[in-house]
Amino acid sequence: MTNENSPFADLPASLVEEVLQQTTKVGDMLLGGFQHVKKNREALRDALLRKGHILSEGSLGYPPLPTTCAADGSYAIERLLTADLAAAAAVCVEGLTPPSEKRHWDQPRHVTFIVPEVHHGDTATILRAVMLGNELLLATRAPHDVVMIDGTFTLPVIYFNQALANAPTAPELHSSTEFLNHCGSYLEAYLQLLVGQRSDKQFIGLPKYSTRREFGREMDWPQGYDDRGMLTLLLQAGELTKPRALEQPKQEWHINVSGKVSNKYPDAKELVAQIVAALNQVYVFYYKPHEWLPALRIEVAQSIASNNHRLATVVQGLKQQCSTAVMLEPYPIYLADRMVKSLARAVPAFRQVTTQRIAERYEGDIGEVFFAMHGYRSESGRGS
Repeated sequence: MTNENSPFADLPASLVEEVLQQTTKVGDMLLGGFQHVKKNREALRDALLRKGHILSEGSLGYPPLPTTCAADGSYAIERLLTADLAAAAAVCVEGLTPPSEKRHWDQPRHVTFIVPEVHHGDTATILRAVMLGNELLLATRAPHDVVMIDGTFTLPVIYFNQALANAPTAPELHSSTEFLNHCGSYLEAYLQLLVGQRSDKQFIGLPKYSTRREFGREMDWPQGYDDRGMLTLLLQAGELTKPRALEQPKQEWHINVSGKVSNKYPDAKELVAQIVAALNQVYVFYYKPHEWLPALRIEVAQSIASNNHRLATVVQGLKQQCSTAVMLEPYPIYLADRMVKSLARAVPAFRQVTTQRIAERYEGDIGEVFFAMHGYRSESGRGS
């Protein structure tokens, strides 16, 4: 049996028993919170209605069914004896298309990057930024009405800032060269997503989890009550919250473009200034397409939030892609997520192919090859 089928197989019986006792107490603690919400659900919903926070999807109008797609990415690092095998991939997946849709979408709809790296502490940080940059490039090039990003709009500013600080000091990494050679395009794609100027293309961020509490703070919900969890219980099918400004951090957004980066991209500082300004104009709303789904947290540019037609296009696109209770998220997001999660599982196979190639051409003791290519541990991650 696999570990998935028998999760306690390698644990001492006394440890398992102790953990089960503790999780019983956790259940009792959470039960109190659920009961409180159930008891006060009507009062909490009425408070949202009085403040005008709840809208009906029908009040926005019914534009033609839009075409949709979703972008996602992942990276993985296989730690070997003599080097690291680093891989990153980004994919863009088309959603369920309307019956009359005939537009052409050029291949490829994915980007891959796999290289050997010297052992270095910053490999994961820089590789992750390469992955996310390619994800944004695919999203901006997709010829669809609604383009979904699996994550929050604020994540790239964090990842790019970290990579821009570390990549110039690690020139020995192939990932550094890849990121620095394309970071100008990555930043331009990021700005395009944040501004959302084109009325025929709506970029939206769909984070599964967020620590921000735009509604919880205003409505004075208890600290432990998450906005998405609460609004899943309070919104009815077909309802959404009125878009409101994204909660901003205590310190201003920042992307470091000094030194080598600013020399290579003279317009980078101006581009970053526009990105920071656009981050202050991101809006968020929650939408519950169907009774069987949790509320979706959706981040959009102000240009979309302030235009009912564009907002209705987003809502109709999401409703169409959430057509089954089997998936608790829009279809293209679900499919893209499934694809990129496969990368980490496939990296050991990539290592075996590489090992075989080296062994075929190596003229010394073949045992040295297998020692050098022995994997000790794997690291993996995604864009959200």
